[in-house]
Amino acid sequence: MHYSISLLALGSVLPFALAHGHVRGITVDGDWTPGADPVWYYYSAGQRPITAGWDALNQDNGFVSPDSFGTANIACHKSATPGKLYVNADAGDTVTFYWNTWPDSHKGPIINYIAPCNGDCTTQSSANLRWTKISQGALITPGGTGTWVTDELIRNNFTSTMTIPRNLKAGNYVIRHEIIALHGGQNDNGAQNYPQCINFKIGGSGSVAPPAGVAGTALYKRNEPGIIFNLYTNPTSYTYPGPTVWTGAN
Repeated sequence: MHYSISLLALGSVLPFALAHGHVRGITVDGDWTPGADPVWYYYSAGQRPITAGWDALNQDNGFVSPDSFGTANIACHKSATPGKLYVNADAGDTVTFYWNTWPDSHKGPIINYIAPCNGDCTTQSSANLRWTKISQGALITPGGTGTWVTDELIRNNFTSTMTIPRNLKAGNYVIRHEIIALHGGQNDNGAQNYPQCINFKIGGSGSVAPPAGVAGTALYKRNEPGIIFNLYTNPTSYTYPGPTVWTGAN
């Protein structure tokens, strides 16, 4: 009975879920690991999908707004809990993130962070993780609202790639893969952040540990450039929000 009710609830949410997106899976060298699908919420505890992605209260495929930048929600999405699997990869590997969908109006940057777990990522709290930015992409060509990395994501069947720093020390990490949608960014509290966290078990012979990093609550300010941004003024450049990119293990 519980399962039937859950399916009805899921059906009522799906029309809204199509509006935005989530990372449905990750590949490294062709090996697929599932990401967190928001439908986890509608399963009974014993049937909850086991993935490498952090489950969150994003059943509408929704976002974290700038007025929540001071809360733990900005780290791995709303009330996120850790995934129970890992993506296996080596330092220097290329990672492909597969989004289920993404609307073409939601232009903006794609930013990747990494945080060491210093132990088992599956028992971590997002509030305890310290983030280091490892890559970012945004405006590619100006003209109108511009061509953005999110447009490339759509053209590439809703995929985005990043490279794990080639000298990164082996260990357990969480990678924070994020799109910031700027279609409302000209207004205060108008940007939309879509953080997705995934557990990684990194191997290889690298020896460089990330720097201390920053807490999720210190990543962004709601009024900084890159969060406040007007797509509709023929932009020629974009100022990234948050810390600078760490290149010490590249």
